[in-house]
Amino acid sequence: MNFIFFTTYNILQLLLLVVSGMATLYIFIFAIAGTFYKQKSTKASSRKMRKIAVLIPGYKEDDVIINVAQEALKQKYPAILYDVIIIADSFKSETLSSLRQLPIKVIEVSFEKSTKSKALNKAMEQLTDLYDIAVILDADNVMSIDFLDKINAAFENNYIAVQGHRAAKNLNTELAVLDAVSEEINNHIFRKGHRVLGLSSAIIGSGMAFDYNHFKTMMLSVTAIGGFDKEIELKMLKGGHKIEYLDNAYVYDEKVQKADVFTNQRRRWLSAQIHYFKQDIGSAIIHLVTKGNVDYFDKAIQFIQPPRILLLGAVSLLTILFAITNAFIIGYNLLTASWIIVLIVCIISFLLSIPRQYYSKETAKALIELPKGMILMLGSLLRIKGANKQFLHTKHGSSNIN
Repeated sequence: MNFIFFTTYNILQLLLLVVSGMATLYIFIFAIAGTFYKQKSTKASSRKMRKIAVLIPGYKEDDVIINVAQEALKQKYPAILYDVIIIADSFKSETLSSLRQLPIKVIEVSFEKSTKSKALNKAMEQLTDLYDIAVILDADNVMSIDFLDKINAAFENNYIAVQGHRAAKNLNTELAVLDAVSEEINNHIFRKGHRVLGLSSAIIGSGMAFDYNHFKTMMLSVTAIGGFDKEIELKMLKGGHKIEYLDNAYVYDEKVQKADVFTNQRRRWLSAQIHYFKQDIGSAIIHLVTKGNVDYFDKAIQFIQPPRILLLGAVSLLTILFAITNAFIIGYNLLTASWIIVLIVCIISFLLSIPRQYYSKETAKALIELPKGMILMLGSLLRIKGANKQFLHTKHGSSNIN
């Protein structure tokens, strides 16, 4: 009886250790690589000035959209070479009236079931101007004044997709600080770290730019309700295209301030990731073996990686649990030492990925909310079924850039 119990216990512990260790090793490799990231530059004198469409789809975003449109007009890029295009889904008439007083384009759309991909496709169907680049923003995003200039420069290197540096617009609550830190960790691991090792940057869903014609054609086949960015990312990587990352091209994004918004948002993201992992893992393996497409395979694997906050929580909890139970059941052994190593490596990965400006009193105070964030993320994971098949709107407020 004792033999069966000990064997079962050790097999379970070993399986959990291997899964946790592999997930931790993945982020550790890219966390190390991200520390060697250097931004590429192009000479200003050699740049072609491209026509840019700044596409901003929004659903009932009356509280923020006017300010966002006004801010989008403040680019130092020549005004004649870019258009701000608000794609207005279910906006109030007074909001539309105010928007039309600005030197922008307003395209009204309405759908029985609203999605970002539908809004973008409808807008590009109506646009008649010839554009070179499509920049996609969320309805709460504010670009740094040199964002379009840097995006234009990046296309000198013949990329068809470029992800900008999405950073926090607000740090007014502990949850917002945690959300901001989480985004910067992802920027370090999945964008800077990946580019250093020759892989594509992950895209986020906003603050991103594409070759206009390629994007317009590609979007015609996008059917995603949730996670449209995941679908287009997979399409590009499957086709062998490389996605660049610009760490010095900032787009400021509103960070979540309430628990219900956090849960709703993460539920949508997690559901989309699992959906696309199931859909593409087989194809990704085939492309890896037959075409050596590491980028596509890595992206499929990336989708099944546990959320960073859950990984830290799970590794911490399992290390404590097995260290205690091992001490009572079988004494200190190699498995206990392995758990401690995995936890240390996990913590180092996060410490390497957090920018210096977040080593502050505000972040230290926000860490009190970390267990709450872990519980909220776990709750989102347990409720993901069908979330990518319904439109889950994230309501934005009128927060200012800190």
